[in-house]
Amino acid sequence: MTLIRRVATARDVAAVDALLARSYPVLLKPDYPPSVLVTILPLISRAQPSLVTCGTYHVVEEGGAILAAGGWTRGAPRGGAVTPGLGHIRHVVTDHTRTREGLGRRLMGDIISEARAAGMRRLEALSTLTAEPFYAAMGFEAREAVDVPIGPAGLPFRAVRMEAVL
Repeated sequence: MTLIRRVATARDVAAVDALLARSYPVLLKPDYPPSVLVTILPLISRAQPSLVTCGTYHVVEEGGAILAAGGWTRGAPRGGAVTPGLGHIRHVVTDHTRTREGLGRRLMGDIISEARAAGMRRLEALSTLTAEPFYAAMGFEAREAVDVPIGPAGLPFRAVRMEAVL
């Protein structure tokens, strides 16, 4: 079958939601304690419809099945400010049964190219501990460990702020 990368639409929200829900528990398990995952996974394993439909969020599909998703935005996560020339990598995931096949690398390469063409000079990612080596392989450098507040209660989730100069 042929892999297709395309801009996500509103029709993809449920499939991205399912991808996050089935893959994050498996992918994050080696790097986070069960006490963190039990509270955080229900909050981060949900697709954000406004992000999926923003026009800079993409899916990789094969035979109609979404195998990877991710994108970038000008605005920072959680409604943060727009900084000229700075883009933000958002909610990147690959199906846990299809890692190490180049799907994430292909998707990120396209995201980086698109952001550069849109005038971004830097990209920032709030990476999970699990994804830090992936982002490093894509040219991102770790800047600092951060606790990202998740959900209405602001539960802390350990992440790494990473940056790439385009």
